[in-house]
Amino acid sequence: MNMIEIQCVSTHPQVPEDALIVAWANAALQELSECVEMVIRIVDEAESAQLNETFRHKAGATNVLSFPFEVPEGIELNLLGDLVICAPVLEREALAQQKTSHAHWAHIVIHGTLHLLGYDHIDDAQAHEMEAKEIALLNTLSISNPYDEI
Repeated sequence: MNMIEIQCVSTHPQVPEDALIVAWANAALQELSECVEMVIRIVDEAESAQLNETFRHKAGATNVLSFPFEVPEGIELNLLGDLVICAPVLEREALAQQKTSHAHWAHIVIHGTLHLLGYDHIDDAQAHEMEAKEIALLNTLSISNPYDEI
């Protein structure tokens, strides 16, 4: 069983229950043969902006940041890494994109977890592979394609 710790320091009222967040992360982790550990931290804009500026050198809060853990050579540890999700940004995006809060949270948790697994969207080929994976995983949760135009 995967060990997923939820740290909620956000005061935003729309944060989903821990069990839902864990289920969404586990959906993205289902391809793994071993159990892993990860942390999902739900934050407000100030913390997201500070982390985004420190680690990505970009101003302002962002929806999700992923911090994969690089296991030192010779150490056996199944620590996948950390996700930092900004609740207010997610809620604004859901509203602007005319998506349900539930669907957008699921998408962002899966998206961030896939980043921890090594997926990326730096170029078109990588983006296509990652988006296809997200769409398929969300479909198993009865959530529609987040990339469909409204």
